[in-house]
Amino acid sequence: MTTSVEELDAVVEAAHAAFEKARTADPFTRASWLEAVATALDADADVLVALGEQETHLAEARLRGELKRSTFQLRLFADEIRRGEHFDATIDHADPEWGMGPRPDLRRYNVPLGVVGVFGASNFPFAFSVMGGDSASALAAGCAVVHKAHDGHLQLALRTAEVAVAALDAAGAPSGLFALVTGRSAAEALVDHPLTKAIGFTGSTAGGRALFNRAAARAEPIPFFGELGGINAVFVTENAWAARRDGIVAGYAGSFTLGMGQFCTKPGLLFIPRGHTDAVRAALNEALKDFIAAPLLSERLHEGFAGAVGGLRGTQGVEVLVEGDFAEAPSPTVLHTSASAVRKDPSILRQEMFGPASLIVEYGDESELPALAGLLEGQLTTTLQAEADDDVSDLAARLTDLSGRVLWNGWPTGVTVSYAQHHGGPYPATSSNTTSVGTAAIRRFLRPVAFQSFPADRLPEPVQDANPWRVPQRIDGEWQRPEAAPATAGGGQ
Repeated sequence: MTTSVEELDAVVEAAHAAFEKARTADPFTRASWLEAVATALDADADVLVALGEQETHLAEARLRGELKRSTFQLRLFADEIRRGEHFDATIDHADPEWGMGPRPDLRRYNVPLGVVGVFGASNFPFAFSVMGGDSASALAAGCAVVHKAHDGHLQLALRTAEVAVAALDAAGAPSGLFALVTGRSAAEALVDHPLTKAIGFTGSTAGGRALFNRAAARAEPIPFFGELGGINAVFVTENAWAARRDGIVAGYAGSFTLGMGQFCTKPGLLFIPRGHTDAVRAALNEALKDFIAAPLLSERLHEGFAGAVGGLRGTQGVEVLVEGDFAEAPSPTVLHTSASAVRKDPSILRQEMFGPASLIVEYGDESELPALAGLLEGQLTTTLQAEADDDVSDLAARLTDLSGRVLWNGWPTGVTVSYAQHHGGPYPATSSNTTSVGTAAIRRFLRPVAFQSFPADRLPEPVQDANPWRVPQRIDGEWQRPEAAPATAGGGQ
């Protein structure tokens, strides 16, 4: 099944028509649509998980956990939009005594962009795919979604979309609010379509950059929210290494091999003090002795993994610390280099190996770490393994500059869906300064509009003085948060 360009055009037209009908739906109605999808996906879990097992090589437990994450996320977003904070409703009443001259009545709030094109990821067939974070946050924002399925789990994508569309229809959402398309031609046409107002993407830097360039080259450029991966460097201080070396190595081994190293948050770099090569090799062999290999998600990813590892291990100054292989179910590879080598060739630090492989960098003195961090490109995460009395302020400041999430004595794999989460980072980790995980992801697909001197009965609900949706409002500079929202609200389709 491949969607033709003509079919894509009809799908986007239908999505836009659905958006026009749904754009005035109150947040309580919209939340009920998200919850309906979550309930339907949970009810179809056995079928969905079985399809995932057939197409991805992922284990049942992993797939069930990922599906649970996805339906939890839909329900969390439903709760979030009921609160109404995403509207950022702001009211400035007319003030003839305003300091810079008479101020007119101004009301501003966030409105949905329109039709959003979403591209699914290969490595998360639920959490970052058909009804994953991009689709869920765009629907929560009030947009329509056209999802381009990933070929790596096409049957699962089709089934997930079928369940979601049926749930939305049964819940009363306008027909066409969510749709799925397939194939490269449809993908390109989706980015180019004049009714497409934004793109959400999770995938490779090369693929994301191609779509980003295409979105920017349109006659009307549109936002491209791409999560493109990263190296996720971990820095170990001398005190932390002396105090808990074996525990750090064990945590590192478990994190870079989790899910066969096919997480965008996998720690691809570990900076440790110099002079411990033999001890590290022994500790790694011990930590990896119970590793159970599994096939990678696809043959294409396997080829890319072998090429990336082979290319890096052939670089001057890089040696093999733990020898892995490239069997159908590959065993882990750990490479080793020095601070002096990466200063001569910083590209060593920028080679992503998407699979069970990582690189250890030995430094001579802890004072080198901020400058070494400065050789890195943008990261989704960086991590400090440090002791309480370590002075790592300069390093922490540098890591804050180059990454979207900084961890203390943890490991970056495992991205919880919550209010304060930020899953993003400077390019090439992402193409924007937004997050693709957590409730803040909703705001990517909104834009502010101000209404000046409008009649009270013509104002949208979030900025009315009566506040029928009971949303938080900033009135003349002061926030006012209603104690409780009504169970239902008047707006509608």
